[in-house]
Amino acid sequence: MRLLDGLDPEQRAAVAAPRGPVTILAGAGTGKTRTITRRIANLVATGHVQPSQVLAVTFTARAAGELRTRLRELGANGVQARTFHSAAMRQLRYFWPRTVGTAPWPLVEHKFRLIKQAAHRHGVSTEIESLRDLAAEIEWAKSSLISPQDYSLAAAKIARDTPGPADQVAKVYEAYELLKTDSMQLDFDDLLLHTAAALEENREVAEEFRARYRCFVVDEYQDVTPLQQRVLDAWLGQRDDLTVVGDANQTIYSFAGASPKWLLDFSRRFPEATVVRLERDYRSTPQVVELANKVIGAARGRPAGARLKLIGQRPNGPDAHFAEFDDEPQEASAVARKIRKLLDKGIAASEIAVLFRINAQSEVYEKALTELDIPYQVRGGERFFARVEVRQAMATIRSACGNPPPGPLVDAVRSLLVPLGLTDQCPPGGAMRDRWESLRALTDVAAELAAAVPEADLPRFANELQVRADAQHPPTVEGVTLASLHAAKGLEWDAVFLVGLVEGTLPIQHAIGDTAADAERLEEERRLLYVGVTRAREYLWLSWALSRNADGRKYRRRSRFLYGLIPEGHPASHVAKDSGRPVTRREPRRLVCRICRQILVSSIAIKLGRCERCPSDIDHALLERLKTWRADRAKLLKVPAFAVFTDATLMAIAEQRPTDNAGLVAISGIGASKLQLYGADLLQLVDQHC
Repeated sequence: MRLLDGLDPEQRAAVAAPRGPVTILAGAGTGKTRTITRRIANLVATGHVQPSQVLAVTFTARAAGELRTRLRELGANGVQARTFHSAAMRQLRYFWPRTVGTAPWPLVEHKFRLIKQAAHRHGVSTEIESLRDLAAEIEWAKSSLISPQDYSLAAAKIARDTPGPADQVAKVYEAYELLKTDSMQLDFDDLLLHTAAALEENREVAEEFRARYRCFVVDEYQDVTPLQQRVLDAWLGQRDDLTVVGDANQTIYSFAGASPKWLLDFSRRFPEATVVRLERDYRSTPQVVELANKVIGAARGRPAGARLKLIGQRPNGPDAHFAEFDDEPQEASAVARKIRKLLDKGIAASEIAVLFRINAQSEVYEKALTELDIPYQVRGGERFFARVEVRQAMATIRSACGNPPPGPLVDAVRSLLVPLGLTDQCPPGGAMRDRWESLRALTDVAAELAAAVPEADLPRFANELQVRADAQHPPTVEGVTLASLHAAKGLEWDAVFLVGLVEGTLPIQHAIGDTAADAERLEEERRLLYVGVTRAREYLWLSWALSRNADGRKYRRRSRFLYGLIPEGHPASHVAKDSGRPVTRREPRRLVCRICRQILVSSIAIKLGRCERCPSDIDHALLERLKTWRADRAKLLKVPAFAVFTDATLMAIAEQRPTDNAGLVAISGIGASKLQLYGADLLQLVDQHC
């Protein structure tokens, strides 16, 4: 096989580049795997390096397996293609007796057990979601080369959302490390730490390793962490026979410590490096490519190395489809109907994906696909009714059916779910956030049932949940993929449905703010949408819903990332403006700031009816009276305070001071049922302060 045949000019330049430092800036769908495997095979075929002297590393076992398969087909048998951790484990087992003097320590089999012990010692919650968040935080710290002693300062410096007070997390981290070392065990991050230390501190070990491996290739280089870069530096020593490939526009794992800075600074570190830009997109139609370029082109502060502009190479396809719906069930039903049409056209179910920002969004799509008898699989997560927190919640609800809490169905359900983690404010992220979203989704089901069957009680709701759970547990089959945007990285489908594109979800609520850290999080959310768009080969659907529940209040705003993408004149292109003309259903006046008349974006701004930066005219005395009244009502009804009204709703009342029922229901969070229950009291309180 001629290794340069069938390559475009840029791919050919990368493959034929001389031995030495090479950086390949490869956009989505530009054939990067083909290029780097041909480059390795070409170096072997031309005698620059022996196959056994090449170490190629990537980030998943699947990607490493694909590299090995392609290299074998190209005649480059013997090249080591592994993940960072797999390569480190192999090396550490070999060098451990020489560097430590004992038999190699085993990997931790029960990591959560050690973290649970560490958490218990310091009075930290040992709930499974808390342990998951602590485990993820410890992994981030170790990947970022941050010790327990430096953790608190480092987290504060970058305004990191920690899974608890930083000093407590640091204590758990330190206790976990001591427990692990005392039991002579290693975790996955230790594999990298000890490998780097062995090469840095033992000259004989370093010389033996570097005599074995002379050429290095790193795929997905935008995703390396400081720890992985330290290992790579230890592998290289003073050498520069390194090829890296990546795309800074697809950096979506910053929360785990990944950083594109080494990719973007490669030419500064190696001034003689060959730099190749791959921008010809062979995956997607020109229509998909154009939309992807618009998404990432609006990013702020893009460094030069990230300014790749994809050039579509496929024949024209259909335009991207944009759609707005009144509520999520309508959105999911429309998606399911469209998928049925694609299946009827002959597109395989395995070539269709529904992608969302958070796993809790899957439930409504699982239900819609089940109703049309469309097979599906949930990638990177459990089906909704199989999740631990959902099963716990269903058991709690069934147990309470004999003596249900007082009040409307939705309030009763909320009060039962509070002990399970349904707080007034959602956690910033991690497993606790996932649990909270799942529990909130159950309250949405309750609201949906109450709207359809006003007399529905808790036993009826428990039965509804069981019916849904039974219907959504068909045998696992090859079908439509349901996945989060993070889980979709590295995959592609003929048809992709990007759903739930609303403010507070994409971008996620904790990425919306005024700090520099918030701005960085916001750009990562934009890159998530870019990754989602570039997963589609031909059919691309983008949709959002104004309400979560059927017939619910339409308070949501579509994602800010969609502005400038929707064609002029498209039915979904209308945006609320203060034009003096009558407000239409799609242009609710509540979506415009009542002070500066700018379009409102965040959910808290929509609830308050003003931009968060605009001055507040809140009546503080009224707000305190409202909170006292709420506390009394909550105590009387035996429900948590937020089940009556959230702080944000009370703040909106104290600012807007409505004088009639119309003014009350214009405030997000006050629907027909709450108006009936509390409306008279609220209007009386407002009247007393006006």
